[in-house]
Amino acid sequence: MLDITLDENDGIAIFEPQNKLSELDFKEAVFIIDPYINKFKKLNGLIIVTKTFPGWESFAALVSHLSFVKDHHKKIACVAFVTDSPIGNLAEQVASHFVSAEIKAFKYNELETAKTWVTESNQA
Repeated sequence: MLDITLDENDGIAIFEPQNKLSELDFKEAVFIIDPYINKFKKLNGLIIVTKTFPGWESFAALVSHLSFVKDHHKKIACVAFVTDSPIGNLAEQVASHFVSAEIKAFKYNELETAKTWVTESNQA
């Protein structure tokens, strides 16, 4: 299950995986954030918050995740990984070569710092 919160005032979506990611998680993410993107043309930021990365339920879930990234990376200005998992730093290093969003990793207890970073990055 993926908990999704959309802060429409700041244009920030927060994804909090509760267990392994499923295909349905990404369908629900599209259902929640695409109307906002259609209205405002972009999402200021996506913040992924998880103590440790839970992985995917299946190969189909991984493919769904990659499809979500492919379809949305040009419409999201910033992506923050708020995690104590090494995958946060890896994503910051590797994903920046494949997506147009600015990417930054934060420690798990730095959610508010991540929100501030997204907000300030979009004021420039």
